[in-house]
Amino acid sequence: MTADESVPARPLVYAHRGASADFAEHTRAAYLRALADGADGVECDVHLTRDQQVVLLHDANLDRTSDGTGPVAERTVDQLRLLDFCSWKGVRIPEAYGPRSEQFLTLPDLLDLLRAAGREVGLAIELKHPSPYQLKLEDRVLELLRAEGWDARTSRLGNIRVTFMSFSPDSVRHLLKEVPPQFICQLVDDVNVTEIREELGLGPFTGSAVANVMKAAQLEGERILNDGEVAIAGPGIDYVRRHPGTVGRWLDSGRRFRVWTVDAENDVALCRELGIQEITTNRPGQVLALLRQPALAAGTPTQSRPPL
Repeated sequence: MTADESVPARPLVYAHRGASADFAEHTRAAYLRALADGADGVECDVHLTRDQQVVLLHDANLDRTSDGTGPVAERTVDQLRLLDFCSWKGVRIPEAYGPRSEQFLTLPDLLDLLRAAGREVGLAIELKHPSPYQLKLEDRVLELLRAEGWDARTSRLGNIRVTFMSFSPDSVRHLLKEVPPQFICQLVDDVNVTEIREELGLGPFTGSAVANVMKAAQLEGERILNDGEVAIAGPGIDYVRRHPGTVGRWLDSGRRFRVWTVDAENDVALCRELGIQEITTNRPGQVLALLRQPALAAGTPTQSRPPL
């Protein structure tokens, strides 16, 4: 669905790294559960391996979500397939979702799962930066999609509606050379120096320098959306709450919204109240159930939102 089409009766629900509240993110099980839950689309993060394969991982390093360590970019895809990307989650994988050895996915693996869904499904691909391969990441993703049969004009690949996302304005501008703006989402979020230092384990000077670079990217991303260079705005739910004026202006000017990560009931209610067209969630089944209920009051007390 493009930015100029009518707003659906409810927001479209995209599964954030699959149904990642239930199974380890970016795994076969997480995506199969999301499709079984009825998600309108799925989201994935992509990196390049040493042998230039496009793989589904959020982090640039392997430490958090596997039994490996070190940069993703220093491993081949065959080496990555030998790692365990599931045990850290601590949940059993149903037999129907495949063995543990088949949970790691490349982008072509995910395309195969989505083709087999038997219905139309959206795919939101986030290009992760900084990348040691820089904008070669975007080139490789587009090359791969073309080889699979993707049509740039419609951004469709059979039953799959493909859109692209990045926090990096450089990535967005590079994509615009070959992808129509209605299929590109500029991601935005506020930059907090203290949080960045703590998350990356950086000292005060290095942390501040990194934060300044990220803040510049945030401001440029906001400018891209202000000027309508792309059709889709991708703020986090906290950004939506903190910047109602900006959100209202972008909505009024025709930007389509894809808000992340919307898990809590009051966040779902807020998105519905604002007329947000797409929400990304770790819990697609639960969020779809909420959206089938009568409209919720955005101020209704509920559980706090889990960490992103």
